[in-house]
Amino acid sequence: MASIRYIVTDIDAAVAFYRDRLDFAVDMHNPGKFAALQRDDLTLYLSAPGAGSGGSAGGRPEPGGWNRFMIVTQDIDALIGRLTEAGARFRGEISEAGAGRARLLEDPSGNLIELFEFKKK
Repeated sequence: MASIRYIVTDIDAAVAFYRDRLDFAVDMHNPGKFAALQRDDLTLYLSAPGAGSGGSAGGRPEPGGWNRFMIVTQDIDALIGRLTEAGARFRGEISEAGAGRARLLEDPSGNLIELFEFKKK
């Protein structure tokens, strides 16, 4: 099992995004401060800037950047279509190189999620 922490500007909007758009299950939700969500073997921890102990570890964490986790899908076009209809924001277009196709999705705070489809054999 793996876990990752994202800093988000709006906990409640982020919980709704990951739950409703990417099929995460909500394990814990402290409105405005913290949430823990599950998808397969991934635990995603969401924290507000400065909430908890993260801020004392070297500055004030903020959302964004290029770090990301990857969600593997069998049909990237259908997933992108569903997300686009729901008003999702993307960074760039679909890239096709190497092992497959990918597109970068932004959560409501600008954190990235890589949507990835392996090349069909």
